[in-house]
Amino acid sequence: MNAYEIVLKSREKGRPTAVKYIEKLTESFIELHGDRRFSDDSAVIGGIGTIGGKPVTVIGIEKGADTADKIAHNFGCAHPEGYRKAVRLMKEAEKFHRPVLCLVDTSGAYCGIGAEERGQSEAIASSILDMIRLKTPTLSIIIGEGGSGGALGLSAADEVWITETSTYSVISPEGCASILWKDAQKVAEASACLKLTAADLYELHAVERVLEERNFSDEFFSTLKESVSAFFAQKREIPPEQLVQQRYERFRKF
Repeated sequence: MNAYEIVLKSREKGRPTAVKYIEKLTESFIELHGDRRFSDDSAVIGGIGTIGGKPVTVIGIEKGADTADKIAHNFGCAHPEGYRKAVRLMKEAEKFHRPVLCLVDTSGAYCGIGAEERGQSEAIASSILDMIRLKTPTLSIIIGEGGSGGALGLSAADEVWITETSTYSVISPEGCASILWKDAQKVAEASACLKLTAADLYELHAVERVLEERNFSDEFFSTLKESVSAFFAQKREIPPEQLVQQRYERFRKF
């Protein structure tokens, strides 16, 4: 597949969303709500579950499955309160020495007037800063679209993994084409230029692992669960200050 075909694949109807990953990867998941400042954001689902018998905080950006579900979750476009809820859960995880798993699938953070009035850019920036400083293991997985700052807000992790037909980009191909060529029809050219595919990102060392999807079968989720469990087991052995330093050095390489 070329870059634009992968873009379309990352947005495909029927692709498993964050809720599906949470169901398949965790046991006894309990959802937690609210940012304790303004409200709860249904685009960001977060809570506590276990993976391999160990407690984990899981935070996912949820797009929704059908039309009604997509509307309920604002099509995976998070408000400031979504990122502030995520930070609240991350800090709670740090307090109780739980690792944090983030599942990213968004075309971008919500850019409505209300979101801007409530400090969207500050919320994303604070989420990035607090996640980098977190003294507990963190892992982010791009499971569909990884769009712009909306994705970065939950991707300042020890490692970033990506499924093979997901994308991770500073801007959508449509937005890029409109800015560079003043022509939204040049979306295929923009997709290629952005280097947004899993293969491109791995080559650029922007992600540590590309996950073979296997049609999102039970085998895929079983293998992923084992990989996540092993990753956190290895990271738990590293002193908190060293974790933060390694994370800092990861991003300084860019």
